[in-house]
Amino acid sequence: MAQDKHWNYNPSVPAAVVVTVIFAALTIFHVFRLFRTRTWFCLPLIIGGIFEIIGYGARVVGHYNMFSLPPYIVQALLILLAPILFAASVYMLLGRLIHATAAEAYCIIRVSWITKIFVGSDILCFLVQALGAGMLAGANSVASKNRGKDVILAGLILQIVIFWFFLLVALVFHRRLRARPTGKSLDGGFSWEHFMFMLYCASVLITVRNIFRVIEYAMGEDGYFLQKEWPIYTFDALLMANVLGISQMWYIGKMRPN
Repeated sequence: MAQDKHWNYNPSVPAAVVVTVIFAALTIFHVFRLFRTRTWFCLPLIIGGIFEIIGYGARVVGHYNMFSLPPYIVQALLILLAPILFAASVYMLLGRLIHATAAEAYCIIRVSWITKIFVGSDILCFLVQALGAGMLAGANSVASKNRGKDVILAGLILQIVIFWFFLLVALVFHRRLRARPTGKSLDGGFSWEHFMFMLYCASVLITVRNIFRVIEYAMGEDGYFLQKEWPIYTFDALLMANVLGISQMWYIGKMRPN
């Protein structure tokens, strides 16, 4: 397969089109449900979905012009950054669950700080990875490319560490609430554990994707994951589409801020 300065393979049009359509459909459903329920903490999911749509759409453009830098940069940057936006909604979901169950006392950190700490850290990861992607896009030497990749790696590793801490907070809260349920948690019309299960699923999917990306960048340009196209669809697109699918269930009244 022909190789050039930007791509190690000719991007598949059918694969990119199918994935773009899937993300478009999932994002449209999110838009409809968001404005119907005004569950605004899910807004980052929609922005991330738009990133995925544009990113995989750019791969179609890249197929027809492999020597053009803009579509390569667009797909690399937006597909890299979209999961950070998904993570922001996952972080905010935990805060909504704690308020909805009136179980603030069971959280190991002050509930009012959950969004500030984790979303703030998420923004930091976003900026670090965006900086690394920008450095990589503008690199004109092997050394500058390696610096860009190192910055992206640092952002990905930081995101994984933050997610592990977040999962620790969620697991402690879950264990304490199950041991000593609050009155609101026993409300028959609201299954808080169902939401916790969805939170765990989304968190695991995002973490697995981030681990894949760490391995991908650590292996370098000549690594298997950057030489083949199927890994990005298997370990990124598929997992993130599932996150958007799972999160369709988050639009209920109890998840809205008071």
